[in-house]
Amino acid sequence: MTDVRIRPLADHDIDAVVEFSLRAWEPVFASFRSVLGPTVFARTWPDWRSAQAEAVAEACRSPHAWVADLDGAPVGFVTLVFHGPGPSEPNAGELEMVAVDPAQQRRGIGAALVEFGVERLREAGVPLAIIATGGDPGHAPARRVYERAGFIGFPQMRYYRAL
Repeated sequence: MTDVRIRPLADHDIDAVVEFSLRAWEPVFASFRSVLGPTVFARTWPDWRSAQAEAVAEACRSPHAWVADLDGAPVGFVTLVFHGPGPSEPNAGELEMVAVDPAQQRRGIGAALVEFGVERLREAGVPLAIIATGGDPGHAPARRVYERAGFIGFPQMRYYRAL
């Protein structure tokens, strides 16, 4: 891995994180469009860039958000969510968002962010770590990182139908 330092995400990092995350997720949304077709895709994500930018910016404002920093610039990020007792994913911590700047991918940064997130969950005493991703071709690189980190995939299908 390159000489990357993982540090808390600061407000001044948000614009850069949003920018590279949109580039990182562009192939994912292209895969969604290919799998779902243009009609269902347009109804599901009429403006995926704006929606994703808003979701990333909101996640970055969490107290559980970190960036991978290379020479003072954010090149990756991870955010965590904690689930308390309850019927859905009880007493678990979730790596909610993970992305790496496409120019820095395949250098171990994603794996380092996943491991960093898992360690924060472990330190918090969480007994179960969760990470979710898609089964489409666009998510194949993410699935490889998560499986190498020891996560077990649970196949689940979500169906769409244009009305």
